Amino acid sequence: MAISISNTAAQHVAGQLADRGHGIGIRVGVKTTGCSGMAYVLEFVDKIEVGDQVFEEQGVKIIVDPKSLAYIDGTEMDFVKQGVNEGFEFKNPNAKGECGCGESFSI
Repeated sequence: MAISISNTAAQHVAGQLADRGHGIGIRVGVKTTGCSGMAYVLEFVDKIEVGDQVFEEQGVKIIVDPKSLAYIDGTEMDFVKQGVNEGFEFKNPNAKGECGCGESFSI
């Protein structure tokens, strides 16, 4: 079970953590919402909780709770810029479909 992060995403997260001035990594999780049922949730992590899985890649810690890991195991997180838009993009092998706006996915 693992989550991976692209070089571009790792650089972005490291920069955001440096700008923030504290934190040990980024939490990647899911919540029930949207047209297709689930959406990704990202937040800075200051403390690792009991049961959290920690993946470190390219000097960045990715923290995932056990419930979310079941839905996002094998996912690659990337950071993309398209014109004036930028944001994280997830390549999730478990996703069976996405809503039209790309904000949520189904398993």
